[in-house]
Amino acid sequence: MIVDAHHHLWRLSRGDYGWLTPDLGPLWRDFEPADLAPLMAQAGVAGGIVVQAAETEAETVFLLDLADLTPSILGVVGWTDFAAPDAPVAIARLANHKTLKGLRPMLQDLEDDDYILRPAADAALGALGVAGLRFEALVRPRHLRRLLRVRERHPGLPIIVNHAAKPDIAGGGWSPWAEDLAAVAADGLTVCKLSGLITEAGADWTVERLRPYADHILETFGPDRVMWGSDWPVALLAGTYAGWLEAADGLLSSLTPAERAAILGGNAVRVYGLNDAAGRRD
Repeated sequence: MIVDAHHHLWRLSRGDYGWLTPDLGPLWRDFEPADLAPLMAQAGVAGGIVVQAAETEAETVFLLDLADLTPSILGVVGWTDFAAPDAPVAIARLANHKTLKGLRPMLQDLEDDDYILRPAADAALGALGVAGLRFEALVRPRHLRRLLRVRERHPGLPIIVNHAAKPDIAGGGWSPWAEDLAAVAADGLTVCKLSGLITEAGADWTVERLRPYADHILETFGPDRVMWGSDWPVALLAGTYAGWLEAADGLLSSLTPAERAAILGGNAVRVYGLNDAAGRRD
């Protein structure tokens, strides 16, 4: 069973996608479950985790409502303001919806690289653990060392690094991304998404250009802590849903069938507490 551990859906008329502008070309339109369904069916994907794209709780509610109507949405990663004094209360409230699997502050877009280390954010991270939710880390390489401090403060918190922290593949960037990602992986708990690589590589990407980065992710986290995600529709900036899945399968070609199956779906089922392709309960 293939599970897409990271995709998005949005409706422009909602008006709270601050980063989403007409200059992003193919992304400047609505993306609804009906748009994704045929792509998943053609690729043999059973369902997926829809991830927030706006810094509002209203969008999280929108995604949870979509999940109630869409069997292929197996879980939701939402948003709340981690720096708000009442963040623990908000997290507890949102966690009442069993389809919510985690929360994601958009750290990559914030001016303060130490946002996640603020006392208020620290309280929010503690509340995530209490609520049984995952901390989705939308970060760039410069944030990775901050995640080490988050782990020190919250040793049991489920942390999921989105898009492998977005290495600069197009520019040939390697250090310190590689060393810092390995340090994050060394805790034996943190999970990494094999997603977003083609976007970071650019439209002229090839599997061989991606391979050193994918190999490093697999070497540091191991096949039991890596999850494939499409990052659709953002991936349309560099490729297609089916094209990225085919490329990912090629990047995993040296693994055993069981290891490939884990990365392409089994790990997502376990990490997000999904019972099966149709169920969305922990």
